[in-house]
Amino acid sequence: MVSLQIGGNHFCGGALIREDFVLTAAHCAVSRQFTVVLGIDTLRGNEQTRQEFRVIRSIPHPNYNDLTNDIMLLKLSGRAQLTEAVQVIPLKTGRLSRCITAGWGDIGDNSTLANRLQEVNVTILTRSECQRRWRGVAIATSMVCGVGARSFQGFCSGDSGGPLVCDGATAGVVSFSGRRCGDPRTPDVYTHIPSFRQWINSVLNNN
Repeated sequence: MVSLQIGGNHFCGGALIREDFVLTAAHCAVSRQFTVVLGIDTLRGNEQTRQEFRVIRSIPHPNYNDLTNDIMLLKLSGRAQLTEAVQVIPLKTGRLSRCITAGWGDIGDNSTLANRLQEVNVTILTRSECQRRWRGVAIATSMVCGVGARSFQGFCSGDSGGPLVCDGATAGVVSFSGRRCGDPRTPDVYTHIPSFRQWINSVLNNN
């Protein structure tokens, strides 16, 4: 689990998919220099497991727009040292089951970031069911939708770019939700990683 920070302040999440590459959402791209922090559980602690890197290259998907292809790779200034607290997560293939999402995002839908890493179980919806609930928003095949175990439980501001983890592999990237966080009437939408395997592998192989 990765925290993207500007000036020590968390603004997006991400996942380490190679020692020198992080997967996140393209809408997390910022023009200012930002850092990648690994191996932490709390944002305001000074844990010995912490590792910090600069981002030397941001590679958003070439066809990214506000809603679709919301995926980006970040090349780090060095290679993370793999430890008990810092691990590379594999990319998911096949059917999605037993899913969770995690992050330090807003916990009360009131601009209050969590200090400790939060985690919620996610139930995956069919695309047709997600489309039915999201009236007026096209849910593409490159998206996957989920809801929390209870109403108003899901991701929120500050969780963007974080992983949807299914069966121990990363299957999605936190992309967008409705006006109220965790509202089952507007399910959480993730970028569907298996739809982008070819692009991800191409970037990794050429960097």
